[in-house]
Amino acid sequence: MDAVRVLLVFFCFIAFGGSGLHGGDLLGIANREVGVREWSGRNDGPRVEEYLSCVGLKRGAPYCAAFVSWVFMRAGYGAPRTGWSPALFPADRLVGKPSPGMVFGIYFKSLGRIAHCGLVEKVRGDWVVTVEANTDPSGGRNGDGVYLRMRHKRSIYRYCNWLRYGTGR
Repeated sequence: MDAVRVLLVFFCFIAFGGSGLHGGDLLGIANREVGVREWSGRNDGPRVEEYLSCVGLKRGAPYCAAFVSWVFMRAGYGAPRTGWSPALFPADRLVGKPSPGMVFGIYFKSLGRIAHCGLVEKVRGDWVVTVEANTDPSGGRNGDGVYLRMRHKRSIYRYCNWLRYGTGR
């Protein structure tokens, strides 16, 4: 799987001069991360630490929001840049319906806030296909890697549009 990923990235650089890694490829970048796993189950490992470092966080911190910020950064967007999931949902960027590339947030009553987030890949009826990090097959908020998941719309608290603000170039 890693060899295929490396070849795909190499092909993009050769065929497109690296241009495949900007705004239009946000979900492509996110999907290529599916399968990344922590090394020890403590929010660590080279790729996880890369997500964390893009927002100034160190090994061991929760990284769902850092992953979202890392994907936007790799796609050429100037924002968002945060490791704090509630900060991804300012009122002026909230949207009512999910669509590909939107950021989604899940509210945890026990914490009184949005405490997990990721990216909407596609919508299928009442279900949202997502790419999210620091989760697991059960959909937990402190998992072991990057997963492609399917969540019911009712389980998602907010959607936010960071795409309409462009790449900032």
